Amino acid sequence: MSEDIFKKVISHAKEYGFIFQSSEIYDGLSAVYDYGQNGAELKNNIKQYWWKAMVQMNENIVGIDSAIFMHPTTWKASGHVDAFNDPLIDNKDSKKRYRADVLIEDYCAKIESKIDKEVEKAAKRFGEAFDKKEFLATNGRVVEYQQKIDAILHRMGQSLEKEDLEDVKALIEELEIADPVTGSKNWTDVRQFNLMFGTKLGATADQAMDLYLRPETAQGIFLNYLNVQKTGRMKLPFGIAQIGKAFRNEIVARQFIFRQREFEQMEMQFFVKPGTELDWYAKWKETRLRWHQTLGLGNDNYRFHDHEKLAHYANAAADIEFKFPFGFKELEGIHSRTDFDLKAHEKFSGKKLQYFDNETNESYTPYVVETSVGLDRMFLSVFSNSLKEEKLEDGSERIVLALPPALAPIKVAILPLVKKDGLPEFAEKIVKKLRLDYNVIYEEKDSIGKRYRRMDAIGTPFCVTVDHDSLDDNSVTLRHRDTMEQKRVNIDELAAIIDLEVNMKYLFEKL
Repeated sequence: MSEDIFKKVISHAKEYGFIFQSSEIYDGLSAVYDYGQNGAELKNNIKQYWWKAMVQMNENIVGIDSAIFMHPTTWKASGHVDAFNDPLIDNKDSKKRYRADVLIEDYCAKIESKIDKEVEKAAKRFGEAFDKKEFLATNGRVVEYQQKIDAILHRMGQSLEKEDLEDVKALIEELEIADPVTGSKNWTDVRQFNLMFGTKLGATADQAMDLYLRPETAQGIFLNYLNVQKTGRMKLPFGIAQIGKAFRNEIVARQFIFRQREFEQMEMQFFVKPGTELDWYAKWKETRLRWHQTLGLGNDNYRFHDHEKLAHYANAAADIEFKFPFGFKELEGIHSRTDFDLKAHEKFSGKKLQYFDNETNESYTPYVVETSVGLDRMFLSVFSNSLKEEKLEDGSERIVLALPPALAPIKVAILPLVKKDGLPEFAEKIVKKLRLDYNVIYEEKDSIGKRYRRMDAIGTPFCVTVDHDSLDDNSVTLRHRDTMEQKRVNIDELAAIIDLEVNMKYLFEKL
């Protein structure tokens, strides 16, 4: 069922100008995508929602935009040259390559879907008296399923942490995990593969310097930490935010834009006094979850996953997971990175990156709490959750992209009822007026019903219909996307009514 939903998401994204396969006329480039005219608008609105919430709404957080190319020693210091690997396994019969950890996680996701089915059955059986939390904690079968998931993920986490790749393969064999394509269980050993893209800088081959395309945006922040602190006269605690492209040579790139080779991150590094980092880590976990939930996509679609296997730089780490059509997966990471990064760059560069604390009269290396959300994953979470098929009272169906209005690519569609009698000219006046504040579209082609359906499908919150009465009474019909309710409104009141739903500031008030 969820696979069918996901196919519809991918199809809808292309049909309505949100996402296209990159280089499609040349048969495409695997795991690389282009954002179309509506996709670019939605993506920019998500960026704006993040940037304003992170930078504009916080006095002690500023934003930068660092270069994709960095000195190659950056990646030696960060640990990416030696430790930025994925555990890969090949199937000898199908010749296909997979990430070993993803195969195991997918196996656990299948057990999780069994839990979901038990919950659905119980909810139907008990009706309003159903207590989901109590059911999950007390139902024998569900508890057994959850214990099995926990045991598998715990063992995998420990094996990966110890780099015991033999045990990872043994776990795959014990669980009898098969190749998803062919069903074969004939596996090779698990081995590590570095994910960084290499490139060269220089005019001639013999003098070129080996570089990497950055696999994350965080290091650009660390390299500029002292520049920002001094020029901005920043006092601890303070944060540096950034939105930017990153690149990973994913061998197993899949699930549409969920895992790509070229993607975009929205990251913030929060610099704090050593010893306070775990308090700030807890605060940022809560703050970031609230930011997601404020969009109204359903609180049950989010959950925390605390890491058992910590990265070499962390003393605490958690993911905010979202329920995508293919199950709960990571949407955002919150990590307490200690002083690993700044200390490593101090060591490799020979430059001091310490903070002088005027209150205590001492110098020390700050600790860092990171929040990092994938912009493309964020796009997919919003898009997939908003796509709905609705049965109407007259028996017909409609497809509606019920995006949070503040994120919608187009806020208002202005539609003259007919292409004559002065209605287009009247409509154009409204377009000019509203365009100063919102992204507005004018459409006169097709019947009014078809135009409504098209606007529903691209997520436009409001349609304004100009008819012959408009010329006499200066009023129009305002149609609401979600309720399909239509009401007569004077054009002087239009902007205020629309603003109440689509202005991003009302999201920030909820934060």
